[in-house]
Amino acid sequence: MAALLLGLLLFALQSPPVPSRPMADRGPPSPPTSFPAAPNDTGNTSHPNGTLQQLPQIIIIGVRKGGTRALIEMLSLHSAVAAAQNEVHFFDWESHFQKGLPWYLSQMPYVLPDQLTVEKTPAYFTSSKVPKRIHQMNPDIKLLLILRDPTERVLSDYTQVFYNRLQKHKRYQPIESVLVKDGEINLGYKALNRSLYYVHMQNWLRYFPLESIHVVDGDELIRDPLPEMKKVERFLKLEPQINASNFYFNKTKGFYCLRDHGRERCLHDSKGRAHPHVAPAILQKLYRFFHEPNMKFFQLVGRTFSWK
Repeated sequence: MAALLLGLLLFALQSPPVPSRPMADRGPPSPPTSFPAAPNDTGNTSHPNGTLQQLPQIIIIGVRKGGTRALIEMLSLHSAVAAAQNEVHFFDWESHFQKGLPWYLSQMPYVLPDQLTVEKTPAYFTSSKVPKRIHQMNPDIKLLLILRDPTERVLSDYTQVFYNRLQKHKRYQPIESVLVKDGEINLGYKALNRSLYYVHMQNWLRYFPLESIHVVDGDELIRDPLPEMKKVERFLKLEPQINASNFYFNKTKGFYCLRDHGRERCLHDSKGRAHPHVAPAILQKLYRFFHEPNMKFFQLVGRTFSWK
C-alpha cells in the first residue's frame, strides 16, 4: 500500500500543471526573419470545451468611415462567422506587430471548429506595409473592403474628428479651412488621401489577386443592406442565412438596425451623424478632384459605383 501511494505521489509531481487558461502551442523553432513567430503549425489554440482561437480567415481591411462597423455587425449575423471584438491594428502598428502572431491569435475569439474568424481594422487599407504582411501570414485569405462615395467619406472623416475634439473640449478647424488652402483643394489633408482608393488598391493588387478582395458598396449597404450582404455570403462561400428578417428600418435613427434571434440592436449613436454644411462651390471642387481617381479605381476593379 505504501509503495502504491509513493508511486501516485511521484506521478503527480511529474505531471505538467493544467493551465488556468488556454495556452498557445509552441511554434516552429526557426520562423522566417521577415515575420514574427507563428503560434503553431495550424495557427490556432484549443480550449478544453472544444472551442479554439484561430488566425482570421477573413479580414475587413477598410476603409475608415466606409461602413466597416456596420459590415462586421451584419456579417456576425451568420452563425458560421465569429468576429474579434476590437480593431486589432496588428499589421499597421509596429508596437503590436512586434509582439508576433501568438499575440495576434490571442486577440481572436474562441470559436467552434467549423466557424470562420473575422477581424476588422479600417486603417489596413491605407497602410502601405500591410498587404505584404497579411500575404506573408496567409496568401489565400479573404479580404473585404467597404467603400463609400469618396467625398462623403471625407466629410464623415472630418465629422468624426470634429465630435472627438468637441467632446474633449479641444479646438477644431472649420471644415472649409481643412478642405481648401489658397483657393485650391488642400492636398495635405490626410482624409483626402484616404479617399484616393485607386492609389491604395494598386498596392493591395501587388500581393493579392482581385478575386481575393470583395468590394462592398458602402452607400448601398446603408440604403438596402440585404443585397450587399448576400454578395458577401457568396464571396465567402457561406451557406445562405442572412435574410430580410434580420433588418428593420429605424425611422428615428434614419438607418437600418439589426434583428438577431428576436434581439434588436442598432449601431452606436456616433454612427450616422449629420455632416457639417459645406458650401456648394467647395463640394464641386471635391467632386472634380475625385473624378479622375474614381475612374482609375473603376478600371482597376472592373466595376463602377454611383459616386458623384
